[in-house]
Amino acid sequence: MNRARRDVLKMFAAAAGGAALTPLFAKSIYAAKEQEKIPEVPWTYKKLDPVAVAERAYPGYYKGGCSYGAFEGIIGELKKEIGYPYILIPTEMFIFGEGGVAGISSLCGALNGSAAAMFLVTGAVDRKTRGEAFDMIRELFNWYEQTALPNYRPKNPKYEIKGSVSKSPLCHVSVTKWCKATGFKSYSKERDERCGWVTASTAKYAVELLNKNADVGFKPVHVLSSQVNTCRSCHDKGGELENSRTMMDCGGCHFTGKTKHP
Repeated sequence: MNRARRDVLKMFAAAAGGAALTPLFAKSIYAAKEQEKIPEVPWTYKKLDPVAVAERAYPGYYKGGCSYGAFEGIIGELKKEIGYPYILIPTEMFIFGEGGVAGISSLCGALNGSAAAMFLVTGAVDRKTRGEAFDMIRELFNWYEQTALPNYRPKNPKYEIKGSVSKSPLCHVSVTKWCKATGFKSYSKERDERCGWVTASTAKYAVELLNKNADVGFKPVHVLSSQVNTCRSCHDKGGELENSRTMMDCGGCHFTGKTKHP
């Protein structure tokens, strides 16, 4: 409960003089508490400054990791611009996503945190709205796979960082591709800084998508490659094998030139 609402309740209590609350006072207190209820998604969105989000996400990375940094970058700005109900969210909950979820190096935390924030303001339980939110999240993932990242330089960086194309949304693939491209070790300070930049870059692009959606509606820019669609035509739904479910670049892990396709 925020300070203003606590003050209202204190006023009611003082007015009651310690006696039993009248029906009017009780109704007023109930109304104040009703405002604390968490609304259903999607929540109200206000266009944000992508640079402000990126600059918030970058130090957020060093505080709680990539997933927290991205989520805090977006939700923290919405707390500042809108307030309730965003003030009810403990953004620290997304620390779990650090290093591809607890250091496991699965899904990149910058994508994890950004996607959660995007769904909060665009998604819903119903299939239509959910699907529209998913399309926007897929655009973020395709962008991440196909773009040389990081592509945002924080205003006060610790090191200068070069980018690389991951062709995968997975943390371990993304980090390994960058290490091979730059020569830095995976536990180096430079790699740590690189992930801070990637966190800022990803949160920034997520907000750019949300802003465009708020203005004129969302249209995908990054689509699956013809190679991926060829793989899916056999391995995905309705294909001859139908033994896979994926909408990500296959080449990040499978048949990269060293392994022959059967």
